[in-house]
Amino acid sequence: MTKNFWESERDLLASTVQQEKQEFARPASRKSRLGLAVRALRHRNFQLFFAGQAISLIGTWMQTVAQSWLVYRMTGSALLLGTVGFASQIPVFIMAPIGGIVADRQNRQRVVIGTQIASMVLAAILALLTLTGRIQVWQIMAIAAGLGVVNAFDIPARQAFLIDMVGREDLLNAIALNSSMFNGARIIGPAIAGILVASIGEGWCFFANAVSYIAVIVGLLLMRIKHPANLANQGSPLENILEGFAFVRYTGPVRAILLLLGVVSFVGMPYAVLMPVFADKILHGGARGLGILMGATGVGALLGAASLAARVGVKGLGKLIALSAGGFGVSLILFSFSKIFWLSTILLLPVGLTMMVQMASSNTLIQAMVPDKLRGRVMSVYSMMFMGMAPLGALSAGVVAHHLGAPWTVAMGGVACIAAAVWFGRYMPTLRAKTRDLVLAQGLTGGSPAQEITSRGLS
Repeated sequence: MTKNFWESERDLLASTVQQEKQEFARPASRKSRLGLAVRALRHRNFQLFFAGQAISLIGTWMQTVAQSWLVYRMTGSALLLGTVGFASQIPVFIMAPIGGIVADRQNRQRVVIGTQIASMVLAAILALLTLTGRIQVWQIMAIAAGLGVVNAFDIPARQAFLIDMVGREDLLNAIALNSSMFNGARIIGPAIAGILVASIGEGWCFFANAVSYIAVIVGLLLMRIKHPANLANQGSPLENILEGFAFVRYTGPVRAILLLLGVVSFVGMPYAVLMPVFADKILHGGARGLGILMGATGVGALLGAASLAARVGVKGLGKLIALSAGGFGVSLILFSFSKIFWLSTILLLPVGLTMMVQMASSNTLIQAMVPDKLRGRVMSVYSMMFMGMAPLGALSAGVVAHHLGAPWTVAMGGVACIAAAVWFGRYMPTLRAKTRDLVLAQGLTGGSPAQEITSRGLS
């Protein structure tokens, strides 16, 4: 007897799913792993963005290291290091919600161009003051705070801008490549800064950073972007901002991921602010040693970002976020008690790797769950948790390190990271079904939809 219509449809669907499973199971020779890892670079706009940012971020990391060393050289104070870190990032926590609504209502390309120009001007002012010998700590704090205001608009717009450059299909890979680029620069920038600071001074690092912004600005101007319509076109700006917070509050998986990210940023990330203390007083490496230590963190972070770039789909990211947060805490504890320079350098590799895997995995999974119309506003909350909590942690770490010392401060942060990771690991499985539904609703699985639907879950 001839099969009826519904039996035929069932067999066709089963055949399609089986073909897709076989396609994704083919060996690497049939579908190049390298091609998968860099697939977002097939888009011209992302090529321009990637090239410009690669140059600019090297300069950014040069300035970060040189600024920390300049403050430490002028003051010798862990407390002031924490204060400068606080001044540079607290504006992100305060103003990121405004930056998020701007990213959803305005042309993101123009917003990012504006933030890059503003960052270039601030770097040039810092270079001029330093090279002329008129720099003072309060001026460093003021410029750092100004850059924090710029980042409050830049980070949400930049994260939301990725989908405008590559579309939905390659968004997850673009996030991973963006992280890889950031951490590739994190290797090169500190190494160059260490050499320049030791030989000709911090001012030239600031000047090089100012010049490096030209590359990214040119790249942005050369892009041909079809700007999406106003995504937050109903209600007042305040109502739009509150809408973004409401989505985070009532969406369990997003809320849990952001809470973990905020805790780790508060208690764990301040290790970087205290790095000059480790480089000088504990490991006796000076400015050159500081560049090597920061570069080692970048090597680990680059390895973590590269591993994520090779992934297809978002399955398993929830578990990966918990494991990487716990691994970050363990790595910090081990690093904090090392008094041997080469051993400390090696221990910073897993510090950078686990930090980047948690941050990039969180970014990826959140972007896979958020609707387009809320993307800028939700990423502003991500900015508040990742960048905005860090200054509060930096200030607290500076105070604690002033009384207990840098090693104990970092170690206690590591213990808190482990505790937060255990909580997240026990809580996230209860949200597995909700996570899967959100990802499928946005169509950003990053792999075969049929394969994702038939899997047990995403976490």
